[in-house]
Amino acid sequence: MSNFDDIRPYNADEIPAATQRMADSEVIPAIAQYLGMPTDALRNRIRSIKTLKEFQLDLLKEVLETLLEKTTTRFDWSGLENISEKKPYLFVSNHRDIVMDAMMLQYILNEAGQNTCQITFGSNLMSHPFVVDFGKLNKMFRTERGGTPKEFYNSMLHMSEYMRHVITEEQESVWIAQRNGRTKNGIDATDPAIIKMFGMSRRDDRVRSLAELNIVPVAVSYEWESCDKLKTIELYLTKKNGHYEKQLNEDLNSILTGIMQPKGHVHFHICPQVTEEDLFSLNTCNSSEYYKRMAELMDSRINPNYYLHPNNYIAHDLCSGTETFAEHYTKEQKATFLKYKDWMNDYPDFDRAELEAIFLGIYANPIEVKNKKFNPINHSL
Repeated sequence: MSNFDDIRPYNADEIPAATQRMADSEVIPAIAQYLGMPTDALRNRIRSIKTLKEFQLDLLKEVLETLLEKTTTRFDWSGLENISEKKPYLFVSNHRDIVMDAMMLQYILNEAGQNTCQITFGSNLMSHPFVVDFGKLNKMFRTERGGTPKEFYNSMLHMSEYMRHVITEEQESVWIAQRNGRTKNGIDATDPAIIKMFGMSRRDDRVRSLAELNIVPVAVSYEWESCDKLKTIELYLTKKNGHYEKQLNEDLNSILTGIMQPKGHVHFHICPQVTEEDLFSLNTCNSSEYYKRMAELMDSRINPNYYLHPNNYIAHDLCSGTETFAEHYTKEQKATFLKYKDWMNDYPDFDRAELEAIFLGIYANPIEVKNKKFNPINHSL
């Protein structure tokens, strides 16, 4: 028994049963149809998997390439010179899509000849059996959400210990989002509590505690924001009602929408690692200020490397009623964006002006954040 059996990915003995369950799942016919594969062929392909590496680098690599061909116009990356195959990292990225952010980073690492990483995955997303098996076969480990304050503290400590174990003992990289959950309003900001969680598993020296994790910020940019319509509706209802109550299977719908939705150009930038020298420069701060400053350091590397697309500039000009950024897009691109915006016609009972302001803010806010103005559209959301 391992101390981490409750959260870790599957081990070798668990793979045959997991692949059998996945192959028998009721969701396989729809997936096979989308991928253009015969259902039985996909079922047999899944059943034949014997290792996590085979699942990732054989089946998932092929599936992801099909998805990218169907949903992206371009997928590229930069910054590989900032990492080495000789050591593991803790990749910390802004988070726009539940599954695709981490899967595309896995693909980039593999294309660069490096080992893939383990991935954090919220327990709230592990409700459907197929998602559980898919996640644990894709080197995802469970992160608990909710519970009493004591339960939450213990789960964060447990995760911190596991991540340190993976990086320092198993010599394997880990991916985690810069905050709890996806960015829904286009404002990327690292949560100091996440940084504090990293250090919970080693308290004797807060500088070396973080330094030995080899933290590398990653900037993820989508031309067409993942689940933009769903995010807009959620933010609208949250503002209107003061809260948002998820519907049955909503997380699964968000996962599938994010996977299959057109994304346009997707760009990843791997930023320079946070060094021990960086951390020592913050070491005169008290504890809360230290983690706040560390979060700001992460943002200072992620946000400038966010790749702005024409949609961002179009949305910002629509919000301001100007053509300040008109040089960054064509009339055709603006017409396409305006036509896409008509999806809001399907919600006649909603306040159209408010709905539109929220939607445009999702695309416009990255400009504000990147330019360090910190005056985002709909900042209260």
